[in-house]
Amino acid sequence: MESSIQVGVSGPAVWVRVEGKGNFLNSGNFKQFAREMVDRGYREFVVDLLDCAMMDSTFMGTMAGLALRLKELGQGHLRVVHCGERSRQLLTGLGLDQLFQISSNGARAPECGALAPKTPGKKEQAKEMLAAHEALCEAVPENLLRFKDVLDYLKQDLHDNPVKK
Repeated sequence: MESSIQVGVSGPAVWVRVEGKGNFLNSGNFKQFAREMVDRGYREFVVDLLDCAMMDSTFMGTMAGLALRLKELGQGHLRVVHCGERSRQLLTGLGLDQLFQISSNGARAPECGALAPKTPGKKEQAKEMLAAHEALCEAVPENLLRFKDVLDYLKQDLHDNPVKK
């Protein structure tokens, strides 16, 4: 199954529909889009997981980073709708149910268009993965034990191979 991130806007809400896998390959696009929408003044984000087959920690960390940014701004929130049991276990296992609302039903996403896939370089990908995992640890400090080795590896990788400007 081809994975993609579909996005759309309905009134004040930005919709993000995950089709297939939400993972490190499409987290950067999602993060960039969300940042742009926050900069434009949007504060309500709905992530629709109806057609999501799986999520990795980088994708969940990207969602956590967005929710933390909205919290920092003091307005808005992130909601997850059509969350299946497996996805709910992943999100609650990382304590993200404390950060955003998760429901198994909800409105259907409006007409959405696919985010253009962008293949980041190895270093850019490592930076995105590091930021996502740091967000998971900022959201729920207990996650630091779970992701310590990942964080150490990514930091070492970036230190040994600095991003070229």
